[in-house]
Amino acid sequence: MAYDVTLITGDGTGPELSDAARKCVDATGVKINWDIQEAGVDVMARTGTPIPDSTIASIRRTRCALKAPITTPVGTGFRSINVYLRQELGLYACIRPCKLYKGVRTYFKDVPVNFVIVRENTEDLYAGVEFEAGKPETQQLIDFINGLPSDRKIKTKGNETGVSIKPISVSGTERIVRCAFDYAVQHGRKKVTAVHKANIMKYSDGLYLKTATNVAKEYPGIEFEERIVDNMCMQLTQKPELYDVLVLPNLYGDIVSDLGAGLIGGLGIAPGANIGPNGAVFEATHGSAPKYKGLNKVNPTALILSAVLMLEHLGEKDAATRLENAVAGVIAEGKDVTYDLKAHRDDPTAVGTNEMAEAICRKL
Repeated sequence: MAYDVTLITGDGTGPELSDAARKCVDATGVKINWDIQEAGVDVMARTGTPIPDSTIASIRRTRCALKAPITTPVGTGFRSINVYLRQELGLYACIRPCKLYKGVRTYFKDVPVNFVIVRENTEDLYAGVEFEAGKPETQQLIDFINGLPSDRKIKTKGNETGVSIKPISVSGTERIVRCAFDYAVQHGRKKVTAVHKANIMKYSDGLYLKTATNVAKEYPGIEFEERIVDNMCMQLTQKPELYDVLVLPNLYGDIVSDLGAGLIGGLGIAPGANIGPNGAVFEATHGSAPKYKGLNKVNPTALILSAVLMLEHLGEKDAATRLENAVAGVIAEGKDVTYDLKAHRDDPTAVGTNEMAEAICRKL
């Protein structure tokens, strides 16, 4: 059968990476009807919006998208398109495998790193409930908080204070923790670790931890434990081999998944999946690297491995395994890989984005 899949080409190096990933997926023999769509700064310059309605409509129709990196302006400009897609499409779960492949440059080359981060995507500080410094509503909020019968006061004034609200719900926590346990069951994983800061944020992270503990009782065959987020970061840098599936609220999940990527060689190796009840978007976890645009230089591995997750999601597990093995084989050989996968980054034998994708296709 053939599958309808939206391909969002992104901006910066996104179009080069999307071409590479598409080539590798097609080489598996799985029939994909690609619906090519745009998002990012390039389409923003032409149309006034970074994500056209046609792109959203395409994902709603296909219920499956492979998305190349998109630039997110820092401090100004439009909000993150990634966050918008997750909220607009109800993609509440972010799955980020952290697996170390032989041949990747890393300080942990002798450690069997292979854990999965399951991150809640729609709540927490990333919900975007913010109040800008200097606005009347910000001062009203501060006055309201300071008027409560509590020792939790905001000492500064609204004209110099920005405020973010951190919503954590029972229902949102239940579904992400169940997602983590279901993933563990389906993939033969043995343990789920809930990550939190409940020692300080007792009414938000405390609710998260209590709810996660209750959900864990539904899965007696899977070991459950909890870790405070700062201790979790230390644990991962000391003994990552002890961890299997981590489930985290939104902000911690974002931070710890970059830490996990560092353990396995960097964001160029780190795939991601965003999944909800009505669809899924698969994406590399790194940015668009606009300074390398058009240079055929950046590592396509993360987006190709995201396509592996996509194939698995579509039920094409054999094709997914073959493609992952082909990627692993090319990296292990170390010949047809981009500069960041060489022992020395200035190695003249490094190949380009397209050439590495072609090597993976040959390995398939």
